[in-house]
Amino acid sequence: MAGMEILQPVVALAAWTMIIWIWMYATRIPAMNRAGIDGTKMIGSTGKGLRDDLVKQGEEKASWVADNYNHLHEAPTIFYAVAITLALTGQGGGLNATIGWIYVGLRILHSLVQIFGNRVLVRFAVFSLSSLALIALVLHAAIAVFG
Repeated sequence: MAGMEILQPVVALAAWTMIIWIWMYATRIPAMNRAGIDGTKMIGSTGKGLRDDLVKQGEEKASWVADNYNHLHEAPTIFYAVAITLALTGQGGGLNATIGWIYVGLRILHSLVQIFGNRVLVRFAVFSLSSLALIALVLHAAIAVFG
């Protein structure tokens, strides 16, 4: 069906989110062990509470992956909705599919920047570029739906 190409970057970003989920536990659990945090004794704690405990023990980098996992559930939710809208209206091919791939590439780059160095200015620049791609997709979806 025409216009469904944009679903490829949707699935790619969903897969990347699951990779980050695995990465989060692969880093966080060993960091908790090194910090002497016993997850079985935690009751009613929040992600922020665990993050604060890890930072106190010098394990802040383990929280960067978890922070990124959370970020992949923020702006990308708009991407998912808009991409599906574009696919349903037959407008998910060509330029919109390309913009979708650009968005996904920038979100993956954002993840890598946050996880490996977490330079806020670099991360913000990548986030801003991805937001411009997302804005373009939203505008194209608005044109498709409202004509």
